[in-house]
Amino acid sequence: MTEIKQHTAARVAGFLYVLTNVTAIFAFYTRGQLRVRGDAVQTAANIAGSERLFRIGTVTELITVAAVIMLVAALYVVVRPVNKDLAILAAFWRLAENCVLAVATLHASAALALLSGADYLRVVDTQQLQALAYTFLRVHGTGYNVGFVFLGLGSTVFSYLLFKSRYIPRALAALGIVASSLLAVVTLAIMIFPGLAAVVSLAHMAPMGIYEFTLGFWLLFKGIRTQAVCAAQLTLSTSRKTPNASGHKRGRKPSA
Repeated sequence: MTEIKQHTAARVAGFLYVLTNVTAIFAFYTRGQLRVRGDAVQTAANIAGSERLFRIGTVTELITVAAVIMLVAALYVVVRPVNKDLAILAAFWRLAENCVLAVATLHASAALALLSGADYLRVVDTQQLQALAYTFLRVHGTGYNVGFVFLGLGSTVFSYLLFKSRYIPRALAALGIVASSLLAVVTLAIMIFPGLAAVVSLAHMAPMGIYEFTLGFWLLFKGIRTQAVCAAQLTLSTSRKTPNASGHKRGRKPSA
């Protein structure tokens, strides 16, 4: 029964890996089209002129958060038999990530509210509203950096458990460990040295994207190989016992 749940959860996780990456990229693209770095006035004009697109991006972010929480639950079911304590730690780190990202969407909504042109905002100067809206968008971006740190931490542990279990090719799991750790470390470095963001751009995210898409398609179409692992362990255990037994027999001297 446990193996059946694991296989089902692995397929679900594979689908959700692909889905959440697609929705996350779409949300990031829509925001990137509207936000102009360092220009609050032009950013405000872009948002006001494409309010529907901005709202779609916000909703897509929420869909991504909800789907990732389902993904975390599925991954927990898959790797729990390997090490329950580490699986719980990884799940909590990923849940912390998505709590932060969910709150971050509120800042995007606040920016949109400041640019809505509502009557109660007329007491505030237009340029001040634009500056405030841009500030909320920057806080939104900072929230994503915080979320990415927890993403990197949780994904590192999940990848380690997949590596240890041999449920997927070890090379793929090793890529996950490296990509996840890189994401967490570089994101922390960017938070300490903001100028580093212009240097690395999105390069530190690329390995993570490759890993998650590859893992997603692998789990979706190949699944996990729990039975193969059990068989390999049994064969290894048998092979270890056999030489000892044969060696013992060879060591006996024939009786006179």
